[in-house]
Amino acid sequence: MERMPHILLDKQDACKYALLPGDPARLDRIATHMEQVQELAYNREFRSIKGYYQGVEIMAVSTGIGGPSTAIVVEELHQLGVENMIRIGSCGALQKQMHVGDIVLVNAAIRDDGTSKTYIDTVYPAVADFSLLQACQESALNHAFPHHIGIARSHDSFYIDDKKEIYDFWKSKGVLASDMETAALYVVGGLRGVHCASILNVVVASDDELQEQINHYTQGVNLSAVGEKNEILTALDAFVRIEKKHVKERYL
Repeated sequence: MERMPHILLDKQDACKYALLPGDPARLDRIATHMEQVQELAYNREFRSIKGYYQGVEIMAVSTGIGGPSTAIVVEELHQLGVENMIRIGSCGALQKQMHVGDIVLVNAAIRDDGTSKTYIDTVYPAVADFSLLQACQESALNHAFPHHIGIARSHDSFYIDDKKEIYDFWKSKGVLASDMETAALYVVGGLRGVHCASILNVVVASDDELQEQINHYTQGVNLSAVGEKNEILTALDAFVRIEKKHVKERYL
C-alpha cells in the first residue's frame, strides 16, 4: 500500500495504538514519556511519531483543529490497520465544579458539528468505546488525577454572536465541556470499527471573565500544562492496560 495522501504514512509506520493530539507541538511533550521515539512524517497539520511506552508500541498523530482534519486522520490510520485511538485535546468547561487542569473522560458527544453529519444522520450516536474509556478511567484513578466523566459538545466555531446563549443552554443540560473534534472521532471511529476514546484537558474554566483569565494567566498556563501531562499519561497507561488485557486473553 502506498502512503496515505494526508498523513504521509504507510503500513510499515503503523501500530495498533495511536494518540491523537490536536496540536503538532504536543508531540514533543508526548515524546518525553516514550522510548525509542522516531519522527515519521509532517505534512500540513499532520505530524506523527512512534515509540514505546512500557514496552507497548504507540503512535501519536496530530489532527489539527476541528472535525474535518480529525476525520481524515481517523480514516487514514484505519486504512493502515490502527485499532485503538485516544484523542488528547483541550476544552472549555461548562460546569462550575471543573477547574483548569482537570481532565474530562468523554463518554459521549453532542454532534453540533458539520463533519459527523456528513457521514450519517444525527440519530446515530457519538459514543466512546466502553473498554477503552474504562481503561482511561482506571488509569486516571490509579494516578489520582482530578477528572470528570460525562458528555461534551463538539462544535465548529469559536467566534459566533450567540456563543454565550448556546453555552448557557448546554450548561443547563449538564454537559461538561466543549471541544471541536470528539464527535467526529466517535462517529467515524464507530462506523469504521475503531476503538476510540477522548480525554480533554480543561484550559478555560466555566464563566471565566477575560480580565480574570488575564490576572491569573501564569497560574492558568501552569495548571493547563499539568492537565496536558495528566491526559498524556492517562492515555498511554490506558493503551498498556488494553494490551495486557489482550495478551492475557490470548493465553486463556
